[in-house]
Amino acid sequence: MFYWLLKHVLLGPLLKLLFRPQVEGLHHVPRTGPVILACNHLSFSDSIFTPLIVRRRVTFVAKAEYFTGKGIKGWLMRQFFAGTGTIPVDRSGGKAAQAALETLLRVLRDGGVAGIYPEGTRSPDGRLYRGKTGVARLALESGAVVVPVALLNTDEIQPTGTLIPTIKRVRMRFGVPLNFSRYAAGKGDRFVERAVTDEIMYELMTLTGREYVDVYAASLKTAIVAPGPSHPAPVATEFPTST
Repeated sequence: MFYWLLKHVLLGPLLKLLFRPQVEGLHHVPRTGPVILACNHLSFSDSIFTPLIVRRRVTFVAKAEYFTGKGIKGWLMRQFFAGTGTIPVDRSGGKAAQAALETLLRVLRDGGVAGIYPEGTRSPDGRLYRGKTGVARLALESGAVVVPVALLNTDEIQPTGTLIPTIKRVRMRFGVPLNFSRYAAGKGDRFVERAVTDEIMYELMTLTGREYVDVYAASLKTAIVAPGPSHPAPVATEFPTST
């Protein structure tokens, strides 16, 4: 109920009025059945604009820190994410991250729409980074199609660390659904999961027009925090061919 109120009464109409979404390819999102929305991740606001645009209910995961903030800001964020069905995930990995994937898998098995950021974290510089294979596991386990979603300018609307967004037309692009049923026999095979993930990332690279960097964004953020000769800055590369 809170999700419906936020999207259609309390927040959605105001956001559409202010940010005047320019959306391409929304018809690619199937009206029924399980769907994975695989999005590039540029801004905190990505998790607001994507559910706002998609007609069906979208369930995302978000870092657990969004649910533990202090003060009024922390309370507002906690209420927003809880009300929209967002699932907290401990990004330190291990069993907590697996639990979040299993929750999204239940959403898909119920015929719902699961949103995921294959990069695992926001891009530190606007480029597209190596995808983690959780999105492939979801696709292979559920049989859901994957719709790549390109957020084109949310990093200009709300750069990292900015609380108040800039009022500017948000632009998004939805790609053609990807069906990975041909890999169904390869569930649990890390090479198959890598191939599926790379195919999704290639589509995101094409849709966004952003440079691709073949390292994990989280690794780069760690290197920025602790710079040194052992952490050279990554450069854009040709997209890898999976084997």
